[in-house]
Amino acid sequence: MTVTLFIPCFVDALFPRAGISMVQILERLGHQVVCPKPLVCCGQPAFNSGYWDQARPIAARTLELLKDAEAIVIGSGSCGAMVKKFYPELFVGTRHAELAGRIASRTWEFSDFLVNKLEVTDLSARFPAKVTFHDGCQGLRELGLKTAPRALLAEVRDLELIEMSEAETCCGFGGTFATKFPMISTAMAGAKCDSAIETGAEYIVSNDSSCLMQIQGLLSRQGRKIKTLHLAEVLVQQ
Repeated sequence: MTVTLFIPCFVDALFPRAGISMVQILERLGHQVVCPKPLVCCGQPAFNSGYWDQARPIAARTLELLKDAEAIVIGSGSCGAMVKKFYPELFVGTRHAELAGRIASRTWEFSDFLVNKLEVTDLSARFPAKVTFHDGCQGLRELGLKTAPRALLAEVRDLELIEMSEAETCCGFGGTFATKFPMISTAMAGAKCDSAIETGAEYIVSNDSSCLMQIQGLLSRQGRKIKTLHLAEVLVQQ
């Protein structure tokens, strides 16, 4: 099929390797991948800050760009939740309501698309390392993403997944939350990092680069050796 890959703005700007890995994986599976250049932001920052009127024009433009897409894959649980769960709510009673519902039904987070749409778990990946997995809040709580990323990691050769006790605990990023409440945000990140380090893992893996940016930022400042990687960056390894 033709997959429209929606690369979140922070992935495009700061973590391009994650986006490139998604393209490579989908193309290896035989799908055509398109990444429309005008598709840059879902409007989540304004939406999450309570500025729904300001979020709608951005979201409406995104809907128009996606209206003919066969399948929409988003490399982020948070942005995926925005399009799939919150667009229908944002456009209730507007002329975009029907389109928002149609787009939501065609939208998948990356790991969810592989496992539950394509029914693929084994990508012939090999990653000889100990990893632990961080569940991003939006992906876990809004999209119900728990088993899909782990099913993919379970098939990676030479990879050992060691679950941390605080896998489902928020990392403290929350988009604008981290800028509004930096001290609380940092304390939350500290709890997450400590839990990951206790596992003895070499890498913290997640399907949300925004969470990994928060976690890696604190780890680097603490001089910790454990590193972070997007799930796609692990699955692309062969």
